[in-house]
Amino acid sequence: MIEFGWGAALLTFLTLQRIAELWWARQNERRLFAAGGVEYGRSHLVLIVLVHAAWLIGMWALAYDRPVEPLFLVIVVLFQIGRFWVLGTLGRRWTIRIIVVRGEKLVTRGPYRWLCHPNYVVVTGEIAAVPLALGLPLYALAAIGPRVHPSKAAVHVSR
Repeated sequence: MIEFGWGAALLTFLTLQRIAELWWARQNERRLFAAGGVEYGRSHLVLIVLVHAAWLIGMWALAYDRPVEPLFLVIVVLFQIGRFWVLGTLGRRWTIRIIVVRGEKLVTRGPYRWLCHPNYVVVTGEIAAVPLALGLPLYALAAIGPRVHPSKAAVHVSR
């Protein structure tokens, strides 16, 4: 018999969240491309999606039956608040792709007041914090490896 623990509850939340985000991103991508948006960093997208999917699948394989560490769960929740702040700030402009519509002003409100790429901070922090919450410190270390930021070019185009 397979026994599910709090780890499965956390992973279920994250999996459903990712599915909803992919749906919302696709809706926004359609609007942005229809408005003449240009995509940057497309060559990185497949790798980023594969790494992120492997991260989540790996945690399902290793931690669905694990307890959740309360301190790291608080950190995960804080990153979730940051994620919702980013999504709320970008609204219909948020996607998993980097799409720039010429003439649109660069977002400088919300977390973008202080950081150029707050979503990267949230995602990188989450990639470390979730495995730590599930008692997988080596997984967390391996998962945060080097990050690529192709959106820097897109930021310069939109200025």
